[in-house]
Amino acid sequence: MDNSELCPIVPAMTYDSDILIAGGGLNGPALALALAQSGLSVTVVDARPATARAETGFDGRSYALAIASKRLLTAIGLWSAVADQVQPILQIKASDGTAGQGAAPFFLHFDSAEIEEGPMGFMLEDRHLYRAFLTAMQDTPGLTLRSGETVVAQESGAQGVTVTLASGQILRARLLIGCDGRGSGTAARAGIRRVGWGYGQTALVTAIRHEAPHNGIAHQFFMPAGPLAILPLPGGHHSSIVWSETETAAAAIQALGDADYLEVLRPRFGDFLGEIALAGARFTYPLSLSLAQSFVAPRLALVGDAAHGVHPIAGQGLNLGLRDVAALAEVLVDAHRRGEDIGAADVLERYQRWRRFDSTTLALGMDSVNRLFSNNNPALRLMRDLGMGAVNALPGLRRGFMRQAAGLSGDLPRLLAGQSL
Repeated sequence: MDNSELCPIVPAMTYDSDILIAGGGLNGPALALALAQSGLSVTVVDARPATARAETGFDGRSYALAIASKRLLTAIGLWSAVADQVQPILQIKASDGTAGQGAAPFFLHFDSAEIEEGPMGFMLEDRHLYRAFLTAMQDTPGLTLRSGETVVAQESGAQGVTVTLASGQILRARLLIGCDGRGSGTAARAGIRRVGWGYGQTALVTAIRHEAPHNGIAHQFFMPAGPLAILPLPGGHHSSIVWSETETAAAAIQALGDADYLEVLRPRFGDFLGEIALAGARFTYPLSLSLAQSFVAPRLALVGDAAHGVHPIAGQGLNLGLRDVAALAEVLVDAHRRGEDIGAADVLERYQRWRRFDSTTLALGMDSVNRLFSNNNPALRLMRDLGMGAVNALPGLRRGFMRQAAGLSGDLPRLLAGQSL
């Protein structure tokens, strides 16, 4: 008997690219660039038309990039394209507060002069960052961007993954990476379940123009209904705000006209920056915690909000995603150079071991801080105020918090240290 009748030969799978990334927000392009620059072929599928997002004018939506995130963007050649559009965060001031009553006497004050690496972070508008990513993707060999397309089906096999797009086109790759947000279809189709809960809070996001200069200082006021972050933007007289309220209150505030919206904001904002006015569009985002029970599945990995959606209380959402990007890129590139199958379960498990504990711990930590501060309980208020005062009085502890927030502590991937892969 012919042995081939007992063991039929399975034809080798042909690939359109080594890696297919579902989601073209910010984590997806960052990962695509890191991988393509290291010799892997990558296809990014983005539901949004690229030009529509790239041509957006000022609307105030911005990100606080940690030092480690700046290093990653430098390592993949992107920082030079946005360096003239960032606002360094030179100081951070955090305090308890109540609308109309000002800040509590105890507070936290972080000054970038206390660490050797320079500013603790940088504010950068979404429109500038995405435009830089779009240009870089278009100029990078081995990287294909499929805009205005979505993944509607996926099937993992022994040799790779087959993906069907909404247009009906079928693509094949060795590995599928989900960068498609909290409602990740990539994760859902792979059977990855999520745990989490809503906070009963909504974030109101906009930009304001103020009379006095911000001097590069970021402010975080912990109000009973939720935190208010005031984040400095370039030019000295504009700031981005992320203002958390209960869902009911936020809906009512968002429905107001601009003048009435400002009247509600003023007693919360205070007068330390003089007169204020709206300077950007107004957005709302429901707040919740969402953690994927696994960051990997056969021929699949999750990155960013697809793996962990966190409270924006410390502005760490994008930074947390870029940590995933750096770790996964390093794992995949090193495996590829060793001749390993980049989609193999043992390779993907290295990524999960590296990132799952850290991201889950940080997410739950921010959850605890939000619960501790988003109330008006007198006993808790006294405890947290004394705690902030104690941390502020201990330079070593304060410096440790600063380095952690800047992404400078822990087992850093090479990209977060500013090194190439």
